[in-house]
Amino acid sequence: MDSEPIQTTIPHLGNARIPSPVPNCARGETDSISFVKDDEHILIDADARSLAQQVQNGQAPASFERAGPRSHIFFDPSKLRCALVTCGGLCPGLNDIIRSVVLELHFGYNVRHIYGIRYGLQGFIPKFGHNVIDLTPEEVSDIHERGGSVLGSSRGPQEIADIIDCLERMNIGILFMIGGDGTLMAATQIADAIQQRNLKISVVGVPKTIDNDIYLVSRSFGFETAVDVATRAITSAHNEAAGYPNGIGLLKLMGRHSGYIAATATLAQQDVNFVLIPEVDFDLNGPNGLLSGLEMRLADRGHAVIVAAEGAGQKFFDDQKAERDASGNIKLKDIGLYLKEAIISHFDAHNTGITIKYIDPSYMIRSLPANANDRVFCNFLGRNAVHAGMAGKTNLLIGHWNNFFVHVPMKTVAGKRKQINPTGTLWRSLLEATGQGSLKNG
Repeated sequence: MDSEPIQTTIPHLGNARIPSPVPNCARGETDSISFVKDDEHILIDADARSLAQQVQNGQAPASFERAGPRSHIFFDPSKLRCALVTCGGLCPGLNDIIRSVVLELHFGYNVRHIYGIRYGLQGFIPKFGHNVIDLTPEEVSDIHERGGSVLGSSRGPQEIADIIDCLERMNIGILFMIGGDGTLMAATQIADAIQQRNLKISVVGVPKTIDNDIYLVSRSFGFETAVDVATRAITSAHNEAAGYPNGIGLLKLMGRHSGYIAATATLAQQDVNFVLIPEVDFDLNGPNGLLSGLEMRLADRGHAVIVAAEGAGQKFFDDQKAERDASGNIKLKDIGLYLKEAIISHFDAHNTGITIKYIDPSYMIRSLPANANDRVFCNFLGRNAVHAGMAGKTNLLIGHWNNFFVHVPMKTVAGKRKQINPTGTLWRSLLEATGQGSLKNG
């Protein structure tokens, strides 16, 4: 956690004076809804020693506003128009988020004007000519069974002023933006520009990253599905390796800057001998390098499995030739193919026969429907996003922290990243499970 104070205040468009229609719309007894008050907060740091130190220093412990339905709302549902947009790469659960937002708006708040913006931020810009979709319960009834996003997506920035002009033309009151770090940064700029124009438009973000690397968000949707499928891919890599003398299964998984999928899937299956992630440096050659460790593993057991996150080992490539995608992200070099060729060359030079099988399931995982756990999680995220927007809150995202859904200011997380702590419990447990030790010389 950063030493500087964490900003947790959530902006409001104005006073919420309209009694919430949620109890009247909800199925079951009318008193079955428990409203959340704005003064209900969830501590960010739950460590007792840290809290005691803060109290001793006269500091108020930092906390997030708890998410959930409020007793009074800001927008009049009969006149409200809402828009949803999905941006960036595909991720399991996108359709589940869309579906839960639409169903909560329609059945929970009686909102009848809900629009889907096609192909990310391009959908706001007239020159692209993308039509909007009327999102009704019938339109979204079975979309959770499909992968990808029914709204489509795109990468790359668009003019903030043009986006807000479109929101004004469409008379949008709440904009739901579903995306990763780049999307959240754009959402922050959109919310700030809306405030400068003195418009009453709420911007609510739902954090999306299959890598689970959003700062101050303990879990992001799609991650469990990715780990589930990655675990099966590890099984395949292990079976391929064990089926041949000196067999090597090499698996590349998603994780541009954070190795959560690789580490978690490895712990779930525990058939892996070497795990390479962006947060932990490693060498290829030398007495402690990967190739030396691989030699010893093959001599000892006759087969080996290596899992590499896509952002691992980028130091082996020439940074001067780095390219960027439409969103400004550096295009990573393929560490999987690099390792494959390095391993083959190494053992050829030592006249040792090996059989190596390289597996890269990345795009198959990204576009799959969410599994059951992620679907439940998406349901909570989508509905809490609606509750926040209807209450007139803005410039926030729905996060999950200390087992509660919370409101997190977008400015607090935009541009920051969560990574595995090389001295923390997760990485220590992984080292115990694989026995790989340090792969760094010196």
